[in-house]
Amino acid sequence: MRITVAHSPDSDDAFMFYGFACGAVSADGFEIDQVLADIESLNRAAFEGRYEVTAVSFHAYAHLLDRYALLPHGASMGDRYGPIVVTQADGPRSLDGVTVAIPGELTTAYLALQLFHPGVAYRVMPFDEIQPAVVDGTVDAGLLIHEGQLTYGDEGLRCLVDLGVWWAERTGGLPLPLGCNVIRRDLGTDTMREVSRLLHASIAHALENREAAIAYALDFGRGLDVERTDRFVGMYVNGLTLDYGERGRAAVERLFADAYDRKVIPAPVPVEFVE
Repeated sequence: MRITVAHSPDSDDAFMFYGFACGAVSADGFEIDQVLADIESLNRAAFEGRYEVTAVSFHAYAHLLDRYALLPHGASMGDRYGPIVVTQADGPRSLDGVTVAIPGELTTAYLALQLFHPGVAYRVMPFDEIQPAVVDGTVDAGLLIHEGQLTYGDEGLRCLVDLGVWWAERTGGLPLPLGCNVIRRDLGTDTMREVSRLLHASIAHALENREAAIAYALDFGRGLDVERTDRFVGMYVNGLTLDYGERGRAAVERLFADAYDRKVIPAPVPVEFVE
């Protein structure tokens, strides 16, 4: 049975699937294909059910419950760090009256920004064009995800707000859930459980063979050196990725509850996993 696994072309996602890439995890009757696309493209594709397994933003998942189920692993969470809003060094000191470039309306980064500053003005741009646009003054502020969180200072930019820090202070120290892995419900319970087991094994293999997995992920780091690739991967692939645990599940429940309370998502979201 062919299973397509879609994820973003970033070092942290690549790291998670190292077990498949290096052949250490046997597919056991499945043929696993990987498709790479930016997270907003994956969010949009999920509305069509295009891929059997895909990374999506938690924000997008709030609209996908009828088609996809949450896997109990593969989450990216910011534990007192996360997407950041940056400006030039002499740029605005608040978001009042400022238009922020965002990487997509369905990203959790944008959901968190709405919780932080309701009614914030925004402009959608490809995620990898936002940082250069702030540098050259095309936009006054930008919401950075992925490796931009580590490199913005190199170009003289200033962090206006770290949404992961803000979220932790708001919630008593909970991590900020950003991305998750989901699986199409029409595969059936038995297939969903078996594919879930295989994906968990791939993540576990990468964590247990970190040096080799980082070397593989380096090709997806868009210019990050080994040290920064290792740091970035560690930020978003860790114990919470292997298993949400009580703390991770509480964070997801809080995110969805706050988002619904603020009318950022249309309905309450039950936090249920493929077990």
